[in-house]
Amino acid sequence: MAFRVVCISRTTAAGGENVGDAIAQRLRFRYVDEQIIERASQLAQVDPKLVEAAEHRRPLLQRLLDKLAMAHDLAGPVSLATGVPLDAFAPSPVGYQAIPEDPRVLIRAAIHEVATVGQAVIVAHAASMALAGMEGVLRVLVTASPTTRAHRLAVAQGISADDAATAIAKSDRERQAYFREFYKITDELPTQYDLVINTDVLTPQQAVEVIIAAAQSAA
Repeated sequence: MAFRVVCISRTTAAGGENVGDAIAQRLRFRYVDEQIIERASQLAQVDPKLVEAAEHRRPLLQRLLDKLAMAHDLAGPVSLATGVPLDAFAPSPVGYQAIPEDPRVLIRAAIHEVATVGQAVIVAHAASMALAGMEGVLRVLVTASPTTRAHRLAVAQGISADDAATAIAKSDRERQAYFREFYKITDELPTQYDLVINTDVLTPQQAVEVIIAAAQSAA
């Protein structure tokens, strides 16, 4: 059986979004990115922009947590549908109180919902980590050297080489912080993926062909 879900993790300006979109079109899968945020916001009953901000900026989490109690009634069905542990939503003896883990649980729940339905290319949100060990999921990292990525960013945005290099370094730090905050991963390793694509070497089309070949092989 071929893989039914492809997760594309990517560093900034490595071309992962375009590669993911091309793969989705070739496989006739859904391309899923912002939808993860939208679904998590539905579970939390808050503005999607707040969930998106909570992924990256810790000070905004409290504003999200203040509203998460409203999502508690949805926890049972969500947990059963997605495989997220029921005890992650267990109420306290004095009633449900949102905790800092909740945004992560909601985002993971949304990722699991998409994966359960299948036929999807999930880009970003560390879906490869959320779905680790799940059958039928191909986990791919699309990356390139900081120098190459900075050059691409400078050309794409019309900014200086120094500004582009600063932006790439900042993005990489935020990526590391995301893995640490959401998944307790201090070091991202190649072995956490099934396939690592280096777009320093491979063109986007070559990257797509390699991933397609892997995705259509037996899972």
